[in-house]
Parts: sequence; structure tokens; C-alpha cells
Amino acid sequence: MKMEIINNLLSKGVKIPNPAAIEIGPEVEIQRISGEGVVIHAGCRIRGERTLILPGARLGAEGPVTVDDCFVGPGVALKGGCFREAVFLEKASCGSGSHVREGTILEEHAGIAHTVGLKQTILFPFVTLGSLINFCDCLMAGGTDRKNHSEVGSSYIHFNFTPNQDKATPSLIGDVPRGVMLNQRPIFLGGQGGMVGPVRLEFGITVAAGTILRKDELRPDRLIIGGSGKGGSIEFRPGRFSGTSRIIRNNLVYIANLMALRHWHREVRSLFVGERFPGPLLAGLTLNMQKAVDERTKRLKELGDKMAASGDTSLCERWQAVEQVLTARNEHSGNDRLRESFLEKTSKAIASAGKDYIAVIKSLSAEESGEGTAWLQGIVDDTVDAAFGALK
Repeated sequence: MKMEIINNLLSKGVKIPNPAAIEIGPEVEIQRISGEGVVIHAGCRIRGERTLILPGARLGAEGPVTVDDCFVGPGVALKGGCFREAVFLEKASCGSGSHVREGTILEEHAGIAHTVGLKQTILFPFVTLGSLINFCDCLMAGGTDRKNHSEVGSSYIHFNFTPNQDKATPSLIGDVPRGVMLNQRPIFLGGQGGMVGPVRLEFGITVAAGTILRKDELRPDRLIIGGSGKGGSIEFRPGRFSGTSRIIRNNLVYIANLMALRHWHREVRSLFVGERFPGPLLAGLTLNMQKAVDERTKRLKELGDKMAASGDTSLCERWQAVEQVLTARNEHSGNDRLRESFLEKTSKAIASAGKDYIAVIKSLSAEESGEGTAWLQGIVDDTVDAAFGALK
């Protein structure tokens, strides 16, 4: 059975230098693996009935690769590591030792170097992470091209688990409404540093190496320099909560941005479906976006339950109303006039330049991209305002 599957791949044109040294699960649908320019090196394991591998993808150039229910776009390089329930758009790249798990999306030309861990992570086009990084539960945007992009230095950690054992800690680095337009200042997080989620950062922020971020910075073009931490020993008992208003707000803003991105995929990305961005790849994006929203909603509810156990019932008592708002807003597509006007302008750009996503989005004028940003920002603002209204 194994060799029959491998022979079918070889007959399609897939390059497998050592056919006896790879594993293909019986559930894998062979028609979802392209034969055009795909290379599968020794030590690779391909599993999952949803797995999609498109033209030019290369697996295992630096070490063994496990791909399990992933959507691998054209020209993607997964050089070594384990990849599960993740989406990789055109020419995304992951170095050896990668550990990329569910809910993760690497958009066009996004890349991570060796030994990087991601889960529930979204990297916008061109965003680059160095080596030896743990960057779970983040969305990072910023930058305009492969020479001007947001970057995370090596040995960086996003601290996403608290002493109270909750993960209501997603960090928003940039944002969706402006970030999708590929016209914002990049963000730089210096190496040997960290971020204690949930944190929000504005575009244009530079964080010096060795800095641990614990606060939001929503002013643009700032240099953040970390000083030496205060040492000492103080009384501490897990189970107490402080700063919950900020934590809840940051979670709601993050969820609202995910919803805006979901509508961007549904309304705008869908216009680009074609040879390089087929329907099944869009389906993978849609699936992971919903998983991302569900994950963050679940983690926020868990926080409310833990707060209630400590005596603060403010979120738990009103959770049903908040959840109803989030469910309703998940289908709210924003201002109809702004959306339709932006989609019309984007369609005209596609008719002129073709279905090259990066080229089309970058070709939009400041006025046109501003209109799209206003549409998406309206989704974010309406969702946050409605959710906070339900908390009162």
C-alpha cells in the first residue's frame, strides 16, 4: 500500500530522492498533492486527510519533516520539524527544528529560522522570526516587502501562560485593519528579549535587545529600552488577579481583529482564488481563522471562571451576554458602503494587474487602502464596543 501511494506520487512528477525513506498515511488524498516541482526528501512523514501540498513546495531539505493536516502553499519551504494543522501561503519558509502547531498561519514570504515554536500564531506577509524562539498566541503585522519587514530577534519568548494557569494572553503586534494593506512601518523586537502577554504594540516600535515588555505601547515610532529588573522577595499567592480590565480589553481587541481578518479572507482574499491560490487553500485559511476565534473565546471564558473562583465574578456573570455578542459579531461584515466600495476598487486592480495578491494590495492608492482600513477598523471597534457594553 505504501509503495503504491509513493509510486502514484512519483508518476505525478513529485521528486522523492529516497522513496523508501518517507511515510505517507493511507488517509492522505493523493490528488491534494501537486506533482509540479514538489520535492519530498528522506525522513518525511505526510499525514492527514486535509493535507494540501501545492506546486513548488519543498519538504525536508534540512532534516526530517512531519506534515499533519497542513495546507502548504506554492513555493513553501518546510525545511525540518513538525507541522500540524497550520497554513502556509506562497513562499513562506520554516527552518529546521520548527514546531508549528494548530491555528497558525504564515502568510506570503513570512519566515522563521531554526528551532522556532508557534501555536495559534499569525504572521503577516514578510514578517520574519530568527532562531530559538517561542512565539505562540501572537499576531504580528508590519512592513512592506522582503527588505522592509517586521522582525523578531533570536532567543525571543512570548510569555503566554500565567501563574494562575490561564492563557488569556494573546499579543497584538501591529493590527489587522492597517497591517493587511502592507504599507505600515515595521516593528522590531530585539533578541534575547520577551513579551508578557497580553500586550498591544503600535507600528514603528523598536524594542532593544534584552528587553522584557510588560506594558502596551500604542504610540508610534518609539524605542523601548528595558532596564534592569527589581530583585526581591514579596508575598505572593496564586489565584489573585490584578489589572483584569486591561487584560479583558486586550483579549476583546485581539478577538475583534481576528474577526476583521476573517472577513478580509472571506471578502478580499476570495477575489484572488486561482492557480496560485486555489479554493482548498482559502478553505484552510477559513478553517484556521475560525479555530483562532474559538481558541481566544475559550481562553477568555476560562479566565472569567478563574476570576470568579477568586471572588471577582464581573466577567463570569456576564459571559453569556459577551459570548452572544461575539457570536453575532463574528458574522458582522461591517459598513456595507465601505466594504462594497473597497471590493470594487480591489476587483478593478485585479482586472488590471492579475491575481497577484501582494502586487494588487500594494498597488492600491493611499485613499483606497484607507477606505479598506476604515471598513475593517469599523468591525473591530463595533465588536469591542458591543462586548464591553455587555459587560456593564
